[in-house]
Amino acid sequence: MASGSVSPTNGPARHASSDDPRRGRPLRAVVIGSGFGGLATAIRLQAAGVSTTLVEQRAQLGGRAGQLRRDGYVFDTGPSLITAPAILEEVFAAAGRRLADYLSLVPLDPFYRVWFHDGTWLDYTSDTERMKASMAKYYPGDAARLEDFFADLRPIHDAVITEGLGARPFDTLGAMVRFAPRVARLEAWRPVARSVARHFHNWRHRFLYSFHPLFLGGNPFRAPSIFLMIPYLEKEGGVWYARGGMYSLVTAMETVFREIGGVVYTQTPAVRVEVRGRQVTGVSVAGAGARAESRPFLPADIVVSNADVGHTYGRLLRHVPRRRWTDQRLARVHQSMSCFLLYLGVRRRYPRLTHHTIIVGPRYEGLVRDIFDRKTLAGDFSMYVHTPSRTDPSMAPPGCESMYVLVPVPNAASGIDWKTEAPRMTLRILDALEAWGLDGLSGALEVREVFTPDDFASQFGATLGNAFGIEPRLTQTAWFRPHNRSEEVGGLYLAGAGTHPGAGVPGVVLSAAATCHAIAKDFGFGEA
Repeated sequence: MASGSVSPTNGPARHASSDDPRRGRPLRAVVIGSGFGGLATAIRLQAAGVSTTLVEQRAQLGGRAGQLRRDGYVFDTGPSLITAPAILEEVFAAAGRRLADYLSLVPLDPFYRVWFHDGTWLDYTSDTERMKASMAKYYPGDAARLEDFFADLRPIHDAVITEGLGARPFDTLGAMVRFAPRVARLEAWRPVARSVARHFHNWRHRFLYSFHPLFLGGNPFRAPSIFLMIPYLEKEGGVWYARGGMYSLVTAMETVFREIGGVVYTQTPAVRVEVRGRQVTGVSVAGAGARAESRPFLPADIVVSNADVGHTYGRLLRHVPRRRWTDQRLARVHQSMSCFLLYLGVRRRYPRLTHHTIIVGPRYEGLVRDIFDRKTLAGDFSMYVHTPSRTDPSMAPPGCESMYVLVPVPNAASGIDWKTEAPRMTLRILDALEAWGLDGLSGALEVREVFTPDDFASQFGATLGNAFGIEPRLTQTAWFRPHNRSEEVGGLYLAGAGTHPGAGVPGVVLSAAATCHAIAKDFGFGEA
């Protein structure tokens, strides 16, 4: 990866329509943060002729979607799957490229194997007849309702994806007023778990089709049913693995951005968004070893922050009087849960594991309440295990497994001391995995890395160590989220999990489309 010391070169503007007539030069943009939302925004802007620089505080691009390499084992540190690849293809197409030329996608079947506390299990797949046969073992009536369930989800998917509501800014009350009747008609305001329970009787099936908000940092018993578009996306578009790991997508997007003339600085944290007369003028950054009193300045007409919203407004814009996102209001925002992560390199194979394995504990709603509301570290837990070596042997040495174990935990509002709890939690998870059937796991470890909510806060500037940004609840959805077009100063925009439409790879990539749509409208050039 290039560092801030590399001399950048910009390609020429590709569209004269994006020249700013007030200055007689191409528009300049700085994108802060290189998660998928930042990368997608940077590609779209550069492809539209905006001279774009991407700055990243860490040594590698990707933000939460990083990569860890240890002793021949390769781990994705964040997202582990791709749904709706067509959304990614649109980003590459904006740059005149094809996703397939940069990335090899492998379809997964099953998407997940879900193990329940009583030893029963279900393979979650897009094959309707296989799903119905599996569900009929536990409750035949639920199998008969499966097709009706997905038929009810289609209008939600069509509104957000087909009609493009997820790829357009939701920053006016008028847009919300126009959309509200549809939300009511589709009953998309209902909590996900309640909507699912209206279709299915068996507790296994209720879990199977309601857990998806947890992948976005949401509470299934509170997140609105608009997020049921995720199982619909999975059914229609599949679940995919990027060969070489999800970091291959980061590398592909970086390559495209550079090919079309984009500039990348790593190890270059943004320090302040500079403003004159409530209009951005650029970004002050701190390069490696840069003194605070001599911060380099990157001039810009457009600044897009892919950073945590609390960090963007509370730190990068702290010197500016804010009208809406004051410190007091930021403190009232409900942050998502966090995660406790183990990256395990194991010198043996475990055929019991599938590529994605979910191991569900004895409680569902009670455990979710402990995590989101009571903010307590419960005595029981559920686990998501990503084992890419089941599909891609290059992710581990021969005969070994590369495992990523995720346990949802409360964010830092809990006051949990992770310096004390992390070793205990690690042992609890390893014991639980061995009891579940991974015999000899602890003794076979060659790599053991731990990532806690404290690390989300310190490495990503995540408010309260959240793992997914702002919690997706009804009062923090659509117009109620921080807007793609900043309400505070002109020329400042947001992309990523904290703005519309929300977290998850499809969500943050759609946020880039919404943000670029707002920028194109504001600066009077063809839509990016």
